Amino acid sequence: MRSFLHIAGVDEAGRGPLAGPVACAAVILHPREKIQGLADSKKLSPARRDELFPLIQRRAIAWSVVFIDVGEIDRLNILQATMEGMRQALRGLAIAAQHALIDGNCIPSDLPCSADALIGGDDREPAIMAASILAKVSRDRHMCGLDATHPGYGFAAHKGYSTAEHLAALQRLGPCAQHRRSFEPVRRLLGMTPA
Repeated sequence: MRSFLHIAGVDEAGRGPLAGPVACAAVILHPREKIQGLADSKKLSPARRDELFPLIQRRAIAWSVVFIDVGEIDRLNILQATMEGMRQALRGLAIAAQHALIDGNCIPSDLPCSADALIGGDDREPAIMAASILAKVSRDRHMCGLDATHPGYGFAAHKGYSTAEHLAALQRLGPCAQHRRSFEPVRRLLGMTPA
């Protein structure tokens, strides 16, 4: 493989939840500004993610976080919405990436650079780990904000995932504007049939 100067790690957070956006991040790490303790965001405590978040932002050559909202998720489907978010995150870097390492087994089309998919990349590649952390922390903070504007659903606690608490709130209150109508539990409550 050719040697690239600016390699971006790309990852997402929030593909599975019933509510809220999907967050996608791209990060180009500085080769001489090592960040200790990077790991898949799911394996780090919230406190550790919050510590690493500003460190990544300060030490990275470039970083970008993009939200794809519920309307786009429902219009495109969650996979295509995630691909669009990854495209936008790469295009949003202040310094262009020459190559991207995408967590997972899919490479979005029409990227601004060459790319490789890396299954389990958030466990293997520091730039993807950094992107994973930026996406997760950004989305979690966004969901805490939505908790204030949509009280009663518990978004600050479960971040939109289909916990027992969230499903009970959905039954009690019905879906709000932040719920993904294309996801089965929400669609069922609305009496919608699959497209």
